[in-house]
Amino acid sequence: MKIFAVIAATSILSAATPAAENAPPAKVTPVMTRDLEGIAGKEMLVLMVEYPPGGVSLPHRHRASVFVYVLEGAVTMQVQGSAPVTLKPGDTFFEAPGDVHVTSANASSSAPAKFLVYMVKDKGVPASTPMPGVMPGGAAR
Repeated sequence: MKIFAVIAATSILSAATPAAENAPPAKVTPVMTRDLEGIAGKEMLVLMVEYPPGGVSLPHRHRASVFVYVLEGAVTMQVQGSAPVTLKPGDTFFEAPGDVHVTSANASSSAPAKFLVYMVKDKGVPASTPMPGVMPGGAAR
């Protein structure tokens, strides 16, 4: 089940948006998965996400509490109903379980970006679910 969760996260995060079909995909590396002691049925999943210059992801939902910490470069993040924010090293971002992540992209077309994702999620549930009816930026198709 843990491998399925990581594969699902990787496929969502590495897909290019329709507006950027030729954008390079993200590299997603599993760092750790750990059961959360004292919280039945929950686990922590930690991922390293690396965006090459111009890298982007499709809109998706995690159905988890997601904490992002930027290590290098700059990334633009946005959940539906909120304004986009551009994050730099040391900045953080949070997604609630009901949020739709409509924008996740490298803010630079010339430099890479790297961030850690800490996700508290239900065990055995995919880390990400695609949102095919949502365009980047939150508009419906």
